[in-house]
Amino acid sequence: MHLEAASTGLFTASEVEARVGVPATTLRQWERRYGLPRPQRNASGYRLYSADDVSVIEFICRRLDEGVSASRAAELARQQFTAAPSHVFGIAPEAAPSEVSGVAALVKLLLTADLAGAEVLLAQVHAAQGTESLLIHCIQPALKSIGEKWQRGEITLSHEHQASAFLRSKVAQLLDAAGHSRFGPKVVAACGPNEYHEIGLLMLCVVLRRKGVQVQYLGANTPLGDLGIYARSVGAQAILLSVNSDLALETALLQRRDLDDVDSDGAENRPAHDIPVFVGGSVLSAEPARAAGLGRWVGADAVLAAQMIVGLLEQRLAGRQSA
Repeated sequence: MHLEAASTGLFTASEVEARVGVPATTLRQWERRYGLPRPQRNASGYRLYSADDVSVIEFICRRLDEGVSASRAAELARQQFTAAPSHVFGIAPEAAPSEVSGVAALVKLLLTADLAGAEVLLAQVHAAQGTESLLIHCIQPALKSIGEKWQRGEITLSHEHQASAFLRSKVAQLLDAAGHSRFGPKVVAACGPNEYHEIGLLMLCVVLRRKGVQVQYLGANTPLGDLGIYARSVGAQAILLSVNSDLALETALLQRRDLDDVDSDGAENRPAHDIPVFVGGSVLSAEPARAAGLGRWVGADAVLAAQMIVGLLEQRLAGRQSA
């Protein structure tokens, strides 16, 4: 089949559903969550799927039949079809946005409230570059750029809130798509007291889940005493704590003893101070030494932080097994 014909939108969602047995609602969900398939739109706005799109859908269905999760099947499809010479997903590989231009374009779309355009751009980056690159090289720098624009007075707080809320929802979708492992180390993640900025920690949770870690995300503004009790009750092998402001850091330092002082119930369980605490956040990126009173600083890069955390947990496990 010629490349042009393979990538031309030919089939409606109902026709694809009749051909491969995947409901149109599921196709839209895959497109939103995983960035594929990449249907075109006709003049009326309806999706039209190409032969390439159908090949991608059939590939994912075969992986699902083999017991592979939907998120992993989508990742395998990206690896399979982006390596092929065909213009899969309806765009040539060189047409995918670069990191720098993609960030600038995303920021512009968000600040002009073009959320539909932002969704398309994120899906293209996801399909072309994968989940980790989407997080580290697109979403994270876009958030930084928007925050700096607000600090300089170039945009209102409402602009910043709208953009952040949109990106948080996308990262939360990626976290859900990463699934829940039953066999990896168990880690509890939370934003500290007086900390409401969740996206950085959510991104780290996405990367950790994709590495097979059982991540339980608790959310914003979590008292450290409650965090310690919960972590111990579920048998966590580590705690992840995020602080992004001076107020959040000061409050967390004041409550740090509460994280270990959990002897009021279940004294037979191991104490919380036996659980390593990993700490991150923008306020610590500027001065990592300030993390010393809370735990071990993980750095600003979610991928590198995840590698470090997994490596240290594996070392602890190996040490216990050899003891």
